[in-house]
Amino acid sequence: MAEIKDIEQSNFEEKIFKAKELLEKLSNPQITLSDSIKVYKTGVKELEDAQKLLDEAKLMFTTANKE
Repeated sequence: MAEIKDIEQSNFEEKIFKAKELLEKLSNPQITLSDSIKVYKTGVKELEDAQKLLDEAKLMFTTANKE
């Protein structure tokens, strides 16, 4: 079970890191509108996936504390 938690944490951290990288790309004044839309959509997807991992971790924590 510890391995799964480590993998999920790693995935969460990777998704947050990728979202930060994408935010930096959006901050570039040279980015085109079409590229910024693609980067934005990718960033939102990364953050949604990270939120799902957080929700799953919260559920596991809540369930473990009830037992």
